[in-house]
Amino acid sequence: MRRYNKKTSLVYDPDDRTGGLMIPGTIRSRLTRSDAQLALQLLVRLAPGEHEVLADALREGGIDVLLDDPRLPDALLTQETGAHASLPLVVYVLVRRALRAAHDDDRVVADFVSGIVLHFGLRDRAHRIREHDDVTYTTLAGLAADAECGDPLRAFLVRAHMGHYALWMAGMFPDRIEAQRHRRGSPGLEYFDEMGRRGYEMAAHHRLAAEHGLEQLYEHAAESFPRWRVALNGLSDRVLFPRFHSADKLIRQVRQAS
Repeated sequence: MRRYNKKTSLVYDPDDRTGGLMIPGTIRSRLTRSDAQLALQLLVRLAPGEHEVLADALREGGIDVLLDDPRLPDALLTQETGAHASLPLVVYVLVRRALRAAHDDDRVVADFVSGIVLHFGLRDRAHRIREHDDVTYTTLAGLAADAECGDPLRAFLVRAHMGHYALWMAGMFPDRIEAQRHRRGSPGLEYFDEMGRRGYEMAAHHRLAAEHGLEQLYEHAAESFPRWRVALNGLSDRVLFPRFHSADKLIRQVRQAS
C-alpha cells in the first residue's frame, strides 16, 4: 500500500480557516461519537445478534471497523434511520465503498476523494480555488491558462483545483458531459481524464506539494485518475441518477463491467 505523509489528509478546510490551503484533518477525524453510534445502530438493525460483536469491534478498532462494513452503505440509503446520518458520514461511506470496488483500499484516498465530493457540492465552491476567491472558473481550459501564473500559491491551488474539478465533474456528472458533447461538440470524458491527470501531475511537481506532504498523493491521483473517475461514475449512477437511462450510460457501464 502506498504510504503518505500524515499531512496528506484533506485538501479542504470546510470552514476555510486556512484560506483554502491544505490542513491536517480528514472527514474521518471529523466524524463524531453520534456518527459511530448511528452506524452501529444501522448495522445492528440488520443483524441484531451481532450487537455485542459490533460494539466490541467499535471499542477496540474504532469507527473504521464500522465504516468499512460492506453492509453499511446500503443501510444508510435504505433504512429510515439513515436519514439522520450526517452528510460527511454518508459521503465518506459511499465513496469508500466505490473506491474499494475499484481496488483502491487506501483510507487516505477515500478521505481525499470524499472531501472533493462533499466540498464541491457546496454553493459555487467547485468554481473557486478558495472559498472567497474573486475569480471563478467554469472550464478546465480556464484553469489550465492560470496554472503557470506568477503567484506560486495561486499557481499551486489552480493546478490542484484543475484535478479536483475534473474528477468531480467527470465522476459525478458523466451523462451531462456526454450530453453536452453530443449537443454542442464539447469535450468528452477522455478530455476530463487527461486534464485531471495533468492538473494533479503539475500540482505534484510544485514545491508547495512537497512542503505540505502532498507530492505522493497528487502523483497517485494522477496515476489513478481514470479509475477514480469510473468509481465515482458507479456511485453517481446508483445514488444520484438511478432512473436516468441513455445509450451513453449503457455503453459506459458495459465498458466498466468488461
